[in-house]
Amino acid sequence: MKKFLFLIALIFSGFPSAVSAQNMSAARKTIKKLTSTDFWGRGYTKEGMARAAVYLCDEFRKAGLKPMEGNDYRQNFSYPVNTFPGKMEVSVNGQQLIPGRDFIIEPSSKGLHGKMKMQQTDSIFVNPEQRVAVVLKDKLTWSAALKVEDFTVLEIKKTALTAKPDSIEANIEQEFIPEFITSNICGVVKGTKHPDSLLMITAHYDHLGGMGDHTFFPGANDNASGIALLLNLAKYYAKNPAPYTIAFVCFAGEEPGLKGSSFFTTFPPVPLSNIRFLINMDMVGTGEKGITVVNATILPKEFALLNKINDQYKYLSKINPRNKAANSDHYFFTEKGVPAFFIYTQGGISAYHDIDDVYATLPLTKFADLFKLFIRFNAALMQSSS
Repeated sequence: MKKFLFLIALIFSGFPSAVSAQNMSAARKTIKKLTSTDFWGRGYTKEGMARAAVYLCDEFRKAGLKPMEGNDYRQNFSYPVNTFPGKMEVSVNGQQLIPGRDFIIEPSSKGLHGKMKMQQTDSIFVNPEQRVAVVLKDKLTWSAALKVEDFTVLEIKKTALTAKPDSIEANIEQEFIPEFITSNICGVVKGTKHPDSLLMITAHYDHLGGMGDHTFFPGANDNASGIALLLNLAKYYAKNPAPYTIAFVCFAGEEPGLKGSSFFTTFPPVPLSNIRFLINMDMVGTGEKGITVVNATILPKEFALLNKINDQYKYLSKINPRNKAANSDHYFFTEKGVPAFFIYTQGGISAYHDIDDVYATLPLTKFADLFKLFIRFNAALMQSSS
């Protein structure tokens, strides 16, 4: 125990003073950029995800990162996806509804055109001939789908209607893409003493994209915030190389089912056995109520180390432990034996998978403190493994 405490004291005493100068303006600039109309929700229409990939490659290059494999930061792959690239018009009982605000379309739905009568079946309104269903919701949250069904489901916010939906008129364009091509963006800062041992920092850069040609989902907290923190850490380590190689991966295709991390772990550019530890960051834009650490219960030593550092410096009000969960890109690494934490913040805004997850209301309450905590935690991991 004394040896452990001595190690912690040694790490703390050598912590770079530059951490206190964490550049929050750079993070805000990144989030504002990624949530702009230029990237259209970093999804499947208007080249949103493709433009985000170009941006991240440029940021890696400017920071001084080297490609993880070969001469390209990209790891290309593909998967099927259902999209809504054009018209997204819905009227109920003659009342025009606003996409994203008043209604969403279930993401595996087929397109819909024409006017139809609806009949109530329990709490759902249906038109069996047109294979259309309407569900009334208190809150609208969208997602992405890998397939298209032979029916259409509309989710309508209860407060948007003044009467039950007796009739619907719709003009919804839908396109199924059997092979949507995208890329994980992978870079490294080579280690000064142990270049073949890696600490990996990951975050997904995709979001939901657009629903129609006028509505998109910005994804400020989910997960422009994680990408902003990853880029800040990349710039830090590029200027302050560590004994271990620090690897950075921005995953595509997280939203429809962890497609990018599944591909990475199936065709790894580096041996997975070389990864000493992985920190995956998703939705780190708040923090009033601390953070949650997925895999804390299966990695008690690392979780104790994280808490030890936080207790010393009071970065976060609380660090909540959670068991294994297949809820972000750490999962396939965990399944293949790579020790990994998935960390997300709690408290603050409640926007999630909706049009209100915007840059303007993202507080970044504990963003700088998370940066400092990760730097110290990585240093402790490298010291304990030396």
